[in-house]
Amino acid sequence: MKIAVVALGKIGLPLAVQFADADPSHEVIGVDVNQQVVDLVNEGVEPFPGEAHLAEKLAELVPAGRLRATTDYGEAIPGADAVVLVVPLFVDEESGAPDFGWMDDATRSLAQHLTPDSRTLISYETTLPVGTTRQRWKPMIEEISGLREGSDFHLVFSPERVLTGRVFADLRRYPKLVGGLSEEGTARAVEFYEAVLSFDDREDLPRPNGVWDMGTAEAAEMAKLAETTYRDVNIGLANQFARFADGVGIDVHRVIEACNSQPYSHIHQPGIAVGGHCIPVYPRLYLSTDDQASVVRTAREANAAMPAYAVERAASVLGSLEGLRVVVLGASYRGKVKETAFSGVFATVDALRERGAQVLVHDPMYTEQELAGFGWEPYVLGEEVDVAIVQADHPEYAELSTEDLPGLRLLLDGRRITDPARFAGVPRLTIGGGESSTA
Repeated sequence: MKIAVVALGKIGLPLAVQFADADPSHEVIGVDVNQQVVDLVNEGVEPFPGEAHLAEKLAELVPAGRLRATTDYGEAIPGADAVVLVVPLFVDEESGAPDFGWMDDATRSLAQHLTPDSRTLISYETTLPVGTTRQRWKPMIEEISGLREGSDFHLVFSPERVLTGRVFADLRRYPKLVGGLSEEGTARAVEFYEAVLSFDDREDLPRPNGVWDMGTAEAAEMAKLAETTYRDVNIGLANQFARFADGVGIDVHRVIEACNSQPYSHIHQPGIAVGGHCIPVYPRLYLSTDDQASVVRTAREANAAMPAYAVERAASVLGSLEGLRVVVLGASYRGKVKETAFSGVFATVDALRERGAQVLVHDPMYTEQELAGFGWEPYVLGEEVDVAIVQADHPEYAELSTEDLPGLRLLLDGRRITDPARFAGVPRLTIGGGESSTA
C-alpha cells in the first residue's frame, strides 16, 4: 500500500514508522508543515527524543527507502491507498470551544490532491467532538475534491489511544477502534488497520484484542471522549474527597487505598493539577456537543481549581505569602515529559503572584533560558527559598531534601513524591493528606 500520514508529531511519526515497519512493500510518506521535522526524518533522526524504539526504527526504515517525509501534499496524497491524519486540534482555554484551524487547513490540502481512481481510505485519528467526521470533514472534502464519499473515497474515524513515550507498546496493547460513515468504509478501515498493526493477547477483554468495529464514526468519536472524560471526572471526585479530608484531618490516600481493595472501586489519585493534551481537553470537546453534561462540567471546574486550592493551603499555614520566595517545582504537566500543555504550573504561578509572592520555577527537563522564555524567574537548587510547591512528579524530586532548598519554611507536595524523612522539621502538606506534618 501507499500510505500517507499527515502531521509527524509525537503520535503521527511513530504511526508512520509502525506502518512502514509492518510490511517492507508499503510505501509510507509523512507530511508536515515543519521543514525542520521533515529534514530530520529524512536523515533518519528522531526530531523529538524520548519515544521508545523510535530512533532505531527511523535509522533502519529511512535508509531502506521505506519511509520518507515531505511538506508537499501533492507528493503524498495522489494515489494513496490510505491517508491517516493526526493533526492537532486546539481548545480555547477560556471558552472551551474547539479550534479546528490546523485541521481545516490539513483537510483542505489533502482534499485538493485526492484522486478518484484509488478510492482512498481517509482516517482521522485526532480526538474530535461527536459528529465532526460526518458533519464537518465529509462535506469539506467532497466540496473541495469534487469527489463523493462512499464511492470515490471512504472516510472513517479511528482514535489514537496511546501515550507519548510508549506508543509502539500501546498500539499492541489496546484495541484499535474504527467507525465509518458506511459499512463498506468501516470494512476498508478494519482491513487496513489489521494489515499494519499487531496486537497482544489479552484475556481480560470481552472479545479478542484487535481492530474493533464501532458501527459508526459517531460511536468511535464518543468512545475516545468517554474513556478520557471518565478519568477527568474520576480525578475530580478524588480531589473532592481530598479537600474534604484536608478539612477534617483524614489522610485520603489511605481511604482510597482501602476503597480500591474492593473490585468495584477504582478511585483515582488527587493532585495539584490535571494537565496535558488529553485529560483536561477532551471533556471540553464532549461538553461542546452535550450542554446537559453537568457532572462532566462540575468535575472539570473542580480540577481546574486545584492549583489555587494548593496555594490557599500554603498561605493558610504561613498566614501570608506576601514577599516570600516561592518555588514551583515542575513546569511539565507530568513527570518525565518535557511538555507544558495545560500544565498546572501556569495557574499555580498566577495564584502565587496574586498573593504577592516572589515566584520562581524549576524543572530538571528545562534550561534556565527555556524557563525564562515563559516569563518565569528560574530557580537553581541550593538557593534560599521560603516555600516549595511540587507541581510535577519528576523522579528527581523524590531525592530532594532540605539541603536542596535551604531556608525552607513549608513544603507543599502536590504529587506526593517527596520523602518526608528528608524534610525533618519542615511542615509538609499533601493534597488530601489531612493536617500538615513534620517528619
